[in-house]
Amino acid sequence: MKRYKELFSFPQVISLGIAAFPARLAYGMIGLGIFFKAEQSTGSFAIAGFAIGLNSLAGAATAGIRGSVMDRWGQKWPLRILVPSYTILILVLNQMDTARSILIAAFVLGITAPPINLSVRPLWKDIVPPTYLRTAYAFDSSMMSSTTVLGPVVVTALALSSRPYLALDVVAGLMLTGGIALGLTRVSRNWIPEKKAKGQERLLKNRAIQMLMFEGCFIGFGWGVFDVAVPAFATQEDVPHRVAWIFATFGVATIIGGLLGGLVSKKMAPLAALRKAYLFWTFACIPIVFTYPDWTMAVVGASIGFFGGAVQVFYFEVLEAVRPKGSQTSSLGWIWSVEGTFMAVGAAVGGIVSEHLSPRVGLAMLPIMIFIGYIILSVGRGRLSTANDLPTDEEDLAAIEDLSDPSK
Repeated sequence: MKRYKELFSFPQVISLGIAAFPARLAYGMIGLGIFFKAEQSTGSFAIAGFAIGLNSLAGAATAGIRGSVMDRWGQKWPLRILVPSYTILILVLNQMDTARSILIAAFVLGITAPPINLSVRPLWKDIVPPTYLRTAYAFDSSMMSSTTVLGPVVVTALALSSRPYLALDVVAGLMLTGGIALGLTRVSRNWIPEKKAKGQERLLKNRAIQMLMFEGCFIGFGWGVFDVAVPAFATQEDVPHRVAWIFATFGVATIIGGLLGGLVSKKMAPLAALRKAYLFWTFACIPIVFTYPDWTMAVVGASIGFFGGAVQVFYFEVLEAVRPKGSQTSSLGWIWSVEGTFMAVGAAVGGIVSEHLSPRVGLAMLPIMIFIGYIILSVGRGRLSTANDLPTDEEDLAAIEDLSDPSK
């Protein structure tokens, strides 16, 4: 782990990771928080699925817009406006008790979702040299993944306790704390958006971005169904408490996979690494169809999480290589807009399928969607060819010297 020790020696790396963690934990809790709130108030899996879907849809529809705003004006004011707004709306949602009011509140909540992860990702490029960017992305991905371990555990424990209203109250508190902490970091306050190249094509007309958006349609749909099918399956079998440790196992494996992905030699190009990890990820998803909400689902989920963690690291590298200039935040924002929209659709479908057919049918959709994603990346790899480039030793040395220059 020498590589990570060297990464942590760079100023601001640890402080940035810690500052964003509470808000990321809030995002790790909000999905199940909405699910349990809706299901406990209405007694319907379908309503719970629609609530998550509407929340995701609203957040996705505005993610690209928020990213574009940050690429133009910086991070300071978007965070100052959206963080308190989101916090207040969570508390409002917690007071709703009818299906209609919960669905409306969940939708409005999604519109104000602060772009925490979109804000953090471009900051790594400002505080570490390119030779450590893969490791920084791995650390960042692992921090996000760790919230998928703690988030479901905490929110499930609170939602199933004698005071279930505490679940969303805690989410609100964490978002406010993390949002303020991130906004106060020096690297976030001083972040200057990248200038666009004169005469370059618009982001949404970029062929590489278009292909990644297309791939995101299927990945988003598959995860949307999965996120509802798992708690629905466990609840139908009268073991809802198992949801927490199933997702926790998944999250721990994702962290491990992401950290190991960050140690892959920089001599392997990002696109090659992504496609290899993606293929293993595809095969790992297939057995989920035959699992039950017990140790079998936890074991298979761990396998999915392990390879998915590595995929996330290489994906960030590929995106950084192919995106147009001036789209540090908006490139991922628009991809998440598409992916999140289809995740919302998947969540709604997952609720209906789980209630009227079987949660196992929902689980079967995940490996199909992941396989289609792999096919898209394989057929369209020519559009991502710039992600096959490797930095020369001279470029690596120059980048390190630039970073160590206090005048930059």
